[in-house]
Amino acid sequence: MLPAADLTGRVALVAGATRGAGRAMAVELGRAGALVYVTGRTTRERVSEVGRATETIEQTAELVTGAGGTGVAVPTDHLEPEQVRALVERIDREQGRLDILVNSLWGGDRLIEFDTKVWDLDLAGGLRMFRLGVDAHVITGHYALPLLIRRPGGLVVEVTDGTASFNRTYRGSLCYDITKNVPHRIAFGLAAELKEYGGTAVSLTPGFLRSEEMLDRFGVTEETWRDAIAKEPHFAIAESPALIGRAVRALAGDPDKARWSGRSLSSGQLAKEYGFTDADGTRPDCFGYFEDVVLGGRDAGPEDYRTPAAAPSSPGGA
Repeated sequence: MLPAADLTGRVALVAGATRGAGRAMAVELGRAGALVYVTGRTTRERVSEVGRATETIEQTAELVTGAGGTGVAVPTDHLEPEQVRALVERIDREQGRLDILVNSLWGGDRLIEFDTKVWDLDLAGGLRMFRLGVDAHVITGHYALPLLIRRPGGLVVEVTDGTASFNRTYRGSLCYDITKNVPHRIAFGLAAELKEYGGTAVSLTPGFLRSEEMLDRFGVTEETWRDAIAKEPHFAIAESPALIGRAVRALAGDPDKARWSGRSLSSGQLAKEYGFTDADGTRPDCFGYFEDVVLGGRDAGPEDYRTPAAAPSSPGGA
């Protein structure tokens, strides 16, 4: 197991840090000592189209600071180029550097129409997914990367749903399938473009994520999440947002992270590589479970893909 990363003096931008994976990644970067700019559209004064008023970027910034870093909340719609330009100019003016860019922009779950043919789906909703999950990522990279490449060693993390391998299986909705495959190609392309500057770009996915929205959907909390397994047996392999947060922290602190550049990674894969666990002390292998058992027919259960059954790990992810 590698020692916990120390990111003191590093500057990060987590785009889409209002809740879920984005929030957890911001908090873990802060726990390692980083200064983290957190952006999103939901603030204490304004709610985005997602409609979840109880989760705000101000809360995320406070959690980052409470974890030991410095959180700075900047309301930003990453589909508005001038807002993104202003955000990056502010980071440059205040810090003069950017070491880590996490593109966790999304907010389109409510638009997904599974098991609906492309000719029957709501076209406006499908195209909106492209805007949220593709355009916003490209816009953010366009403005942020000139600041990131000023120093070698920069890291770009393109967050998506599903590894490149897993996403060879159709995701059940054409626009969703396209949207969640694009970040793999963005990371692949950025790896080539950043190489001469000593930068690293990867795509990263959580497993079956116990986000705030998913917990609400099942009517459970993070403390009672196992009660949802009776309704959805596959939920037994679910992971807390802390796992992907710790994955980003480990990546950012790895002096040899360039070996991953251009690759599709998962939180479970990096947990094995770097030796950290989820908040409950286990190490779930969501994609192994789905590929082997759900899709491959292997006679096994989620418990066979959640190891070790240990005591909860420390807040630092040891």
